[in-house]
Amino acid sequence: MDQFSNTPMLKPHRGGMMLAFGILGLVCCIVFGILAWVMGNSDLQEMAAGRMDPSGEGMTKAGKILGMVGCGLAVLGALAWIAIMVFSFALAGMHRTF
Repeated sequence: MDQFSNTPMLKPHRGGMMLAFGILGLVCCIVFGILAWVMGNSDLQEMAAGRMDPSGEGMTKAGKILGMVGCGLAVLGALAWIAIMVFSFALAGMHRTF
């Protein structure tokens, strides 16, 4: 509670950090994408419950979405890499000469 009013103190939002984590997760490191996704989801729940400052909701949502996209692209990239490796080993096995 604030000493001058009856309104409870809200936790400050971390929208800027979520947005930065989302961008980093999209550009360079999947760990930041996972953090943006998980922490962004948690912060949005806190905002909906009225325990966190809702002024950073837009940045938090954007960071969460970027984190989700970064994770999805990383999974697709890993699956493509695995498919290429399997295909290349299969192709190399077909061209053996005895």
